[in-house]
Amino acid sequence: MAATNQQPIIIIKKKGGHGGHHGGAWKVAYADFVTAMMALFIVLWLMNANPDVQKAVGGYFKDPSGTADKTGSKLAGTGAGLTVTKQNMEKLKEKLEQAVKKTPEFQKLKDNVEMTITNEGLRIELLETDKGMFFESGSPVPTNTGKDLLIQLAKQLGPMKNPLLMEGHTDSLPYGNSGYTNWELSADRANAARRIMQASGLQATQIAQVRGFADQHLRLVKKPADPSNRRISIIVQYPDSELAQLFEDHSASKGEKSQKKSTGGKESGEKSKDVKATEKAAAPKESTQQHS
Repeated sequence: MAATNQQPIIIIKKKGGHGGHHGGAWKVAYADFVTAMMALFIVLWLMNANPDVQKAVGGYFKDPSGTADKTGSKLAGTGAGLTVTKQNMEKLKEKLEQAVKKTPEFQKLKDNVEMTITNEGLRIELLETDKGMFFESGSPVPTNTGKDLLIQLAKQLGPMKNPLLMEGHTDSLPYGNSGYTNWELSADRANAARRIMQASGLQATQIAQVRGFADQHLRLVKKPADPSNRRISIIVQYPDSELAQLFEDHSASKGEKSQKKSTGGKESGEKSKDVKATEKAAAPKESTQQHS
């Protein structure tokens, strides 16, 4: 009879939900799947990307610190042979702006140095003032400030393969000496800038043209006598520009001509030796036939 007083056993079953340690496992698997898909899309994009973009991405993984493009670094070697394209011209502009800031008289220069990216390339303008800035007044002789700036620019542009244009400009005021005009002054200033830069690291093969425009390309057309019209322009051209292509073709043809000239003498010399040997070998045969 005591057995009838026992309490019934109650079993509670809970339905629904995924408790326990495996409840969020699907989230980890989904995250791995999304990461793999993203990596796949990046690889597919890189396969069809511009070669410059591929090199840039590959260069980042080789050198995340970003020092590979510096001259003399362990990854860049001497830095010679670098070509600036439309994709990385903005980086060159920033690099040159940093170089200008290193000049002793940067506070004076900041309003007289303009850098703009155009369809032709990177245009660097060195603007004069009424008292002169980069050149002595009315003279092609550069000032100390002008020399310092041109040296800094040459150090940065020297490792590049891009062709450079050097231009000289004046205002519309006539030059005092009748035998020396704005044409001579603009050309002489451009050539003086070339000499300084070439002596400071710029390669002779980079110079495509040195031009003097006098007052024919005014910066401020409505103010032809404004001092800022007196300027030196340095244009870093794109490698695929028309003039750059002509410059490259001219350099290549010049190298081929010199190579042909050097090999042509050798070939003519070898040919003369062959002719002499043939004549010498033929002479005994003819004499033998006559003697017989």
